[in-house]
Amino acid sequence: MIDIKEIMSLLPHRYPFLLVDRVIELEPHKNAVGIKNVSFNEPFFQGHFPGNPIMPGVLVVEAMAQVAGILAFKSGIEGSAVYFMSIDNVKFRKPVLPGDQLRFEVEVTHKRGSVWKFSGKAYIDGKVASEADFVAMVSDKTL
Repeated sequence: MIDIKEIMSLLPHRYPFLLVDRVIELEPHKNAVGIKNVSFNEPFFQGHFPGNPIMPGVLVVEAMAQVAGILAFKSGIEGSAVYFMSIDNVKFRKPVLPGDQLRFEVEVTHKRGSVWKFSGKAYIDGKVASEADFVAMVSDKTL
């Protein structure tokens, strides 16, 4: 298991943009499973939407990408940051609400040098909440 302290040593993200609480499974170069406990105190719920709090879908996809970044770094890739290059086939199937626990399952579908392709799904209680295919690049440079 990878706890929040180790996640913070791997990713440059910090509150309120660090969206992964722990990684419970990881097989280098293959796949990872991350967890996000969604609390009513999340800052985005204040405006999305008052009286009907729903986690923005783009943040669910970002959290998937953060799990992918952890997977890349734990696979021995060198670099200081992971950057999105493209996001495809995104689907939102279930709203994410306060009190939900998101389970992100991310797998490597292709890699070449510093460019990695991933497929990810976010689950709530065993049901797909969202899914996406995305490409990321690991870089030492600040863009």
